[in-house]
Amino acid sequence: MSQENVRVRRTRTLLRQALVELIEERGFDRITVGQITERAMVSRAAFYRNYRDKYQLVEQIFEEALAELLGTVADGPDTPVLERWTGFFEHFDRYHRLYGALLGRNGSSWFAARMQSALADMAAEHLPQAPGDLIPTLLAGMHLQAITWWLGTGRSMPAREIAIRTAKLASALITEANAHEGVARISG
Repeated sequence: MSQENVRVRRTRTLLRQALVELIEERGFDRITVGQITERAMVSRAAFYRNYRDKYQLVEQIFEEALAELLGTVADGPDTPVLERWTGFFEHFDRYHRLYGALLGRNGSSWFAARMQSALADMAAEHLPQAPGDLIPTLLAGMHLQAITWWLGTGRSMPAREIAIRTAKLASALITEANAHEGVARISG
């Protein structure tokens, strides 16, 4: 690995750590690039070599986290559903400080909206309904709230327990939606 690659990775790591710390302290909307670079002890030029603005920094963090999350919950023929659900919450447990900052009371509404959209897309892939249907949106909102609550309570139960609870709620929602869909077809 070249010296430049190490330097770039180090700069990005420092900027990300500074971003999380500042969000926890001041809130996402109130922080500036100057505050991020000062906290990270890197130059503004180094920041702008890597990112256009603080939103692009969060966007890149989100894209990387989403890619890892999708890898965690990828359908495998031998992976039980409960294990995928548990892996989903273990991902948030591993990155609890990042997600806690971005989804917490000082977080970014932009990030929360992106997260909900990504979760809705994930749900839509696993449901027979068409994309844009109400059920994936409701499931995404439920999961986003469950994640936010769980992180906000200091991860008050193990990942497996929150996975079991949310899986039961998701199953009930899907069952009810399917029953309602059947009624609509009969009466339509």
